[in-house]
This record gives sequence, C-alpha cells and structure tokens, in this order.
Amino acid sequence: MIAAQAKLVYQLNKYYTERCQARKAAIAKTIREVCKVVSDVLKEVEVQEPRFISSLTEIDARYEGLEVVSPTEFEVVLYLNQMGVFNFVDDGSLPGCAVLKLSDGRKRSMSLWVEFITASGYLSARKIRSRFQTLVAQAVDKCSYRDVVKMIADTSEVRLRIRERYVVQITPAFKCTGIWPRSAAQWPLPHIPWPGPNRVAEVKAEGFNLLSKECYSLTGKQSSAESDAWVLQFAEAENRLLLGGCRNKCLSILKTLRDRHLELPGQPLNNYHMKTLLLYECEKHPRETDWDEACLGDRLNGILLQLISCLQCRRCPHYFLPNLDLFQGKPHSALESAAKQTWRLAREILTNPKSLDKL
Repeated sequence: MIAAQAKLVYQLNKYYTERCQARKAAIAKTIREVCKVVSDVLKEVEVQEPRFISSLTEIDARYEGLEVVSPTEFEVVLYLNQMGVFNFVDDGSLPGCAVLKLSDGRKRSMSLWVEFITASGYLSARKIRSRFQTLVAQAVDKCSYRDVVKMIADTSEVRLRIRERYVVQITPAFKCTGIWPRSAAQWPLPHIPWPGPNRVAEVKAEGFNLLSKECYSLTGKQSSAESDAWVLQFAEAENRLLLGGCRNKCLSILKTLRDRHLELPGQPLNNYHMKTLLLYECEKHPRETDWDEACLGDRLNGILLQLISCLQCRRCPHYFLPNLDLFQGKPHSALESAAKQTWRLAREILTNPKSLDKL
C-alpha cells in the first residue's frame, strides 16, 4: 500500500515539474503580454476620468488584482477609491451579493461617486460598470495597441479580446477590510479545527472584495435593485488559507488536469471549482501532517472523488457562502459529461499512476 502511494506521489511530482511548471511559465508569459495592453488601455481611461485609477501593479513578479480563469482568459480587478460614506448591507436576499447604501442621505454630495447613487440611496454597480464600459471603449480606440485589442460586444461586462487569442475582463471593485460579511458568518464551522484561530483572524482582517459584475444567482431575473448589487469575492482570503504544505502544488495539478482534460462544451468546470473543493478538503483533513508531500496522492484523489459527487448532485456550494451554488445555470448535460470524464481521469490516475506521463 505504502509503495503504491509513494509511486503515485513520485508520478505526481514528475507531472508537477513537467506539465504544471510549463503551464505556469506559459501563463506568466501571456500575463506579461496581456498586462502591457490592459495597462495601456487603463492609462487612457484615467486620462479621461481620474476616478478610475489603474491598480494593476506588478509585485514580486505577480500582478496584484489579476486572476487566471484559464490559460487564455483572465480577470483584472480594478480597485476604486473612497467607498467612504456607504454602509455594506448583505441580508442574504441575493446569494453571493451585497448592496452599498448611503449611510446618511445628507452625505450624498460628499461621495466621489455621486452620479451613480440611485434615488433610494444605493451605489449602483451596474451604473458604474456602464460608465466604465463607455470609457474603455473610447480608450481602446485611442491606445497604442488599438490594432490588437477589441471590446467584446453583447455583454454588460467590460471584456477585451487581445490578439484574437486572449480574453480579459476588467471588473471595477471596492476592497473591504476590517469587516466580514454576515452571509459568511457561519465560517469557520465551530466543530472543525482548521484553520485555527490565528489564521481565521488573519483571513477576516484580509477582508473581501465587492465586484461590479453579473452575479450567478441573478441571471435571468435582474430587477433594478438586483442590478445595483455587488458580487462578493474572497480571492485574498482563499489564497491565504492555501498557504503551507502541498496545498498549492495540489491546486496546480488540479488546474493543469482541468485545462487539459475537463475543458468541455457548456464550460461546466473552471479553476475556481477546483480551488473551492481544495478548501473543503482542507477542512476534512485539518492536520498539517495531512498535507505533507507524502499525502499528495491521497488529497488529490479525495478532491477528484468529491468533484464527481458534486457534479452528480449538480451542486457545488461556494466555500464562504454556502447558499451560493457555483453550478447554478450550468447545463445538466454538461455537468453529467464532466462527471463521467472526471471519473475516467480519477480511475486512470489511481489504478495506473504511470498514465500521468500521458495526461
């Protein structure tokens, strides 16, 4: 048994060195290329409208606010200034979302974003995005990369196609630190020892982001109040939880397997599903020794089996917001074929670790 485990860990490490590192290097090269173009577009936006200041900065060879959705798709979060005079309200009526309401009607004129505040005192995510979209469209025509970048039409999101190969979504956002959403109040679960009080305090202090984008749970029923809502995002908190042990190596392998074998019609699975299931696996295996290098094979198998179960039940709850289903709106047939394909993959890796050479 131990020999079989060791064999699987050896093959996974080989896979990590050969496949995952190559994927990382290719993506890093793409990111540099894409960020040159995006920075140029955002510089033009800033000239027209100084409230939209680019927050895309490179720190230790990583771009702050950039998320890799897939090797050809990226999201850049543009942090806006001065949320100041608004109260954060998440009463659970819109899973995964919250609203920003003026703390005092008399403070309306004090807000940097005064013309985006609705009559009932909400700062409208949709109105800000709509203004930003107009500015980006103008900037794309003026910027020095105008021959290689186009706006993608038919969406309320700000999406750019670069060199006909890459798609970048630019999402205006506010950073919220020092508060924690009520809709995430159940975290951490009282009977689970991971991640421990110190890490919990760090994560909660890290806070979350409010993004201006279309929300999973709202598609198809956008009333005006809902389209003013902001989407909750916990990228920094999640990354902090995944520090230590073989967690990030495990995530790298899962992402690489997804990119190579689970990029399916109807796009049932993205890398965020992999990250979410890895966080649940951390809860199931709370001890640091469970994440030693020698356990890499067990953890990976556990996550793939949990993924199959989620696909078969057609439900994948968000880690911090369990009322939000990350499979909402995905075609059932796509989830079914993803379950079959994941099962084939898991069986192959478990019964014949050497097959990783070909995967």
